[in-house]
Amino acid sequence: MLKSKIRKFSLAVMFTAGLTGLQLTSALAQASSPSEIEGVWETQEGNFKFEVFEAGGSFAARVIYGDRLMEADGKTFKKDIHNPDPKLRSRSLEGITFLTDLKWDPQDRRWEDGNFYDGSSGRTYSGRASIRDGALELRGYAGTPLLGQTMVLYRVQ
Repeated sequence: MLKSKIRKFSLAVMFTAGLTGLQLTSALAQASSPSEIEGVWETQEGNFKFEVFEAGGSFAARVIYGDRLMEADGKTFKKDIHNPDPKLRSRSLEGITFLTDLKWDPQDRRWEDGNFYDGSSGRTYSGRASIRDGALELRGYAGTPLLGQTMVLYRVQ
């Protein structure tokens, strides 16, 4: 009976150690530096592509391609007709900076406090980003991140 208790205890210790190792591995798979987000990213389906760049202490991104931002011909970008600022409604959505003020949080190892502008609706959302296993996870939300939506993108350049 004592051997059985020792075996169960040993299994419990090994299981707990295994879980701790998995959590450590997962944490190590996260982004390790602020500039890691820079570059060109695209969805797996290829329906959205943008470039992230450093913008004076924070990060921003400009549109390269977005299928919801294109006219029926698939080549011409739509106008920003839903923009809340009437002066900007005649501009093309091509190359607009849709992501601004994304700041690196070294404690959480992710970028936070960003603003995402959705040119297809004219709405602006709060956002954050993280890199896990080489994929960029962008989370846009109104109010709380819990009620948001995440887009996963992969590095092109």
